[in-house]
Amino acid sequence: MGECERELRTERLLLRPWREDDLEPWAAMNADPEIREHLGELLGRTESDATVALMRAEFAERGFGWWALESLETGEFLGRAGLDRVGDELPYGGVDVGWRLKRAAWGRGYATEAGRACLGFGFDVLGLEEIVASTTVRNLRSQAVMRRLGMTRDPADDFEDPFAPEGPLRACVLYRIRREQPIAP
Repeated sequence: MGECERELRTERLLLRPWREDDLEPWAAMNADPEIREHLGELLGRTESDATVALMRAEFAERGFGWWALESLETGEFLGRAGLDRVGDELPYGGVDVGWRLKRAAWGRGYATEAGRACLGFGFDVLGLEEIVASTTVRNLRSQAVMRRLGMTRDPADDFEDPFAPEGPLRACVLYRIRREQPIAP
């Protein structure tokens, strides 16, 4: 898959391959307690850079993964969005859609816009039948994005994250959307 094919564009966003100049703002996001509230411990620069290296490698191997998210208007790095394979350790399988934005980008509809593009890519390009999304029970903002995308939750699918420490990060919810369901506009 060529570089151009690896980009997605929406009205306001560019989902693109990671660049070296993304490392600093990504590290700042991973060191921000408010952004990491539902994700776990803060990451140092070395750990943060390693996550970018892993995202790049997985994207190259699979042809999909986590894109860097950029404002088309300003060229500013906003975070990440994409699709990822669910690990075998979790009680559900498939491909997961997700997003993580810097705080200055919250509340502007970017997560929903990026999520919509990722769902379209998953269904139209990858041919997936279903895409899932999960987050902690307390992450109401991400759950609201999932609902805005047309994803639905069955409480019977909720689970405990085996990688999370005991406490509020362990209890998680699972949302799903199938190919035949409409992605909310």
